[in-house]
Amino acid sequence: MQIKSADFVTSSTDWRKCPETQKPEFAFIGRSNVGKSSLINMLVDRKKLAKTSSTPGKTQTANHFLVNNSWYLVDLPGYGYASASRSARFEWGKMIEQYLKNRKNLFCTFILLDSRLKPQAIDLDFITWMGKQNLPMAILLTKSDKLKQQELAKSKKIIEAKLLEQWEELPPLFVTSAEKKSGRDKVLDFISNAIEGINRDYPG
Repeated sequence: MQIKSADFVTSSTDWRKCPETQKPEFAFIGRSNVGKSSLINMLVDRKKLAKTSSTPGKTQTANHFLVNNSWYLVDLPGYGYASASRSARFEWGKMIEQYLKNRKNLFCTFILLDSRLKPQAIDLDFITWMGKQNLPMAILLTKSDKLKQQELAKSKKIIEAKLLEQWEELPPLFVTSAEKKSGRDKVLDFISNAIEGINRDYPG
């Protein structure tokens, strides 16, 4: 997929205030500081589309970006930000849950995991919740450039093994690096193929 345009549309604190559209959406979510904004900017080849920050928990709304005038990329708040107030975390969590469960045109949610770390309990809990809701998802391993190839392969195996403790088969999994732009083509091809499938199954 060639990215010809990527534009910010709106920020929402309530899923009911998200854009009214039939265009497919692909959401991105992960623990705070997992590199979500940098990855989004890498995917759409824009330096400052999604705002990056050294302060975890920067994203507090569902941010919609229209890509190629044909699909939405949705930047969701990170979970697990301990320094946020308890009430703020509750509100973000409730908004995320309602968005994921009710957004009819949400095709897939990309869950970001730091490739340098073993899967955290909060990641596994979220992935399990997604599965119980029968919500489509894919896993993105971020910051792969921080590991040597042998270390990355070992880390990937550990993550896959942990997921297979609860899953009969793994969801789609991509190894990425915002710094090296690795994994970009595979993720965009996945999105492109999904959109083609939607258009084929639901023409017009």
